Amino acid sequence: MLVSCRSFAFAVALVFFSVATVPLPPAFAQGTSRGAVSFSPEISYTVSMPEPYTHLLHVEMRVRGTERASLPAQLDLVMPVWTPGSYLVREFERHVQDFAVNNGGDKSLVWRKTNKNTWRVETGGGVREVRATYRVYANELTVRTNELTDRHAFWNNAALLMYPEGHLSAPATLKVAPFGNWKVATGLPAVSGRDDTFRAESFDILYDSPVEVGTFKTISFEVRNVPHHIVIDGEGNYDTERLKRDFQKIVETSVQMMGDVPYRDYTFITHLRATGGGGLEHLNSTALIVQRFNFRPEASYRSFLALVAHEFFHLWNVKRIRPDTLGPFNYTGENYTRLLWVAEGVTNYYENLLLRRAGLITDKEYLDILTREIQNVQNVPGRRALSLEEASFDAWIKYYRPDENSVNSQISYYDKGGLVGMLLDLEIRRRSAGQKSLDDVMRYLYNEHAKKGRNYTPEDFQRASEQMAGASLDQFFGRYVRGREELDYNTAFNAVGLLLNTTGVSDPSKPPAPKAYLGANLRQDGDRLLVANVLAGTPAYDQGLNAFDQIVALDGIRVTLPNFNARLEEKRPGEEIRLTVFRLDDLRTVTIKLGARAEGDYRLQPVKNPTPEQSRLYEGWLAAPFPKQ
Repeated sequence: MLVSCRSFAFAVALVFFSVATVPLPPAFAQGTSRGAVSFSPEISYTVSMPEPYTHLLHVEMRVRGTERASLPAQLDLVMPVWTPGSYLVREFERHVQDFAVNNGGDKSLVWRKTNKNTWRVETGGGVREVRATYRVYANELTVRTNELTDRHAFWNNAALLMYPEGHLSAPATLKVAPFGNWKVATGLPAVSGRDDTFRAESFDILYDSPVEVGTFKTISFEVRNVPHHIVIDGEGNYDTERLKRDFQKIVETSVQMMGDVPYRDYTFITHLRATGGGGLEHLNSTALIVQRFNFRPEASYRSFLALVAHEFFHLWNVKRIRPDTLGPFNYTGENYTRLLWVAEGVTNYYENLLLRRAGLITDKEYLDILTREIQNVQNVPGRRALSLEEASFDAWIKYYRPDENSVNSQISYYDKGGLVGMLLDLEIRRRSAGQKSLDDVMRYLYNEHAKKGRNYTPEDFQRASEQMAGASLDQFFGRYVRGREELDYNTAFNAVGLLLNTTGVSDPSKPPAPKAYLGANLRQDGDRLLVANVLAGTPAYDQGLNAFDQIVALDGIRVTLPNFNARLEEKRPGEEIRLTVFRLDDLRTVTIKLGARAEGDYRLQPVKNPTPEQSRLYEGWLAAPFPKQ
């Protein structure tokens, strides 16, 4: 990582101070052929922002031949359509404007677009250099897009920089020309002696290194003599010392689990804003967005730390431990895999487990979080509609494009994948008598696949899990990963002396009386009460209530969300209610016979008389003594 500005020269050499303990995966460090032609051109970029208020980033791209080889008669410049870690074709090329190209001097070259994201330059042969210029509109701050304002610039190189077709394996340099006195933060290594200039050994590395430019604050710490930097853009209610301490604990705990530090430095680019949130992982950095005042109360701060742990753990799980098709990448279309439930779901499992191991939450707080995650998954009818492998494969068309029926037709590979990761961890611990765990699976994949430059397949992951369990897990994977069966929580929890009940009371023999149940999620939009979605298999779904209906009255009396819920509480199962709704511009009446549901929160409780084995496995899992009754 480099934090640089013209008056802050000593930082330019910072990236060379430490030595990585583990090299990059060969596919990243050395590149691949991927259609590479017989010569390697010199590729460089300059990104400037002379008028930040226009939201236009200016890009100059130079492609130079060698003394022995000129550029080909036709040179295709290609803009990626997606960025790794966010599995949706986002059409970055739509923001490109004012494209022009010359021979590096004063002679313009002819060009034309051959498809949505390819600019074909006609050099005619004998040309040693092509200089292309274009501008990219950048006015969307997410972790996967670009933003330029009068306060800062942030961009993902995949959403900004074209590449010459056939040369994804080639190195490239990036020079940033900051506006005013802004400084630069990125995970790319600096070029010695050249201000604000960085080098990537391949486009997979270039596209995996976001850039922040502005007047940010930097908090630094070291783990195993390797520098880490928290780059903060924006103001908020964070405690600097606490942030530094807690980030360091997360890094130390993760490194202790995986065994080494596979980078020269690491950068947490953190944007504090009024709204929004999220993160995106990279080889030696991450981009985060958090609401500026979410560092208090404790619950929201812990959620932020979980995001930090999630994105940091990704530097192993997905950035180095790579599923079959995820790296080296095809940047012009979908990269299908059935393993996002491991890449994202298992990472989801570890985010809070790492907080527990770091001492940032208690075992009780961890179990409360886990219970809420179970509740969320079990409340989604779509958990029965897709397997985890199907949800992973269909991410490109489903996960990032939810609609009102998504709750019925799909399940998140993050949420359910995290729970299946937890079940798998407990299964391995039970079968191995606590000698092995999911940790060992991840370390095995890291050592036997990542360090040897090999991606892993679904079969590889199952075999590694079985090796640690010492038994076949084909039934487990068949039911919960390839299949759509309900998750058997209590069989897994029994191994560690826990019981999940759904009554919401301490005594499962005394369930609460069933309540009247409609089966629709409502939201108040100003003075309108709207149906957000209708859950499959419920009275509302089966008797004709629709998403987007505007509920005007219940039994002839006008309602808002609070008094609708209050009146529904008064009803009994089997009673009929009459809803007056606007469906588009038509006023209708929908009569619904209410169903019954014993509404109670899920609760994880310790068994009364745990066996020594249950206590031992619990302690090994959560690094805490078995809870006393």
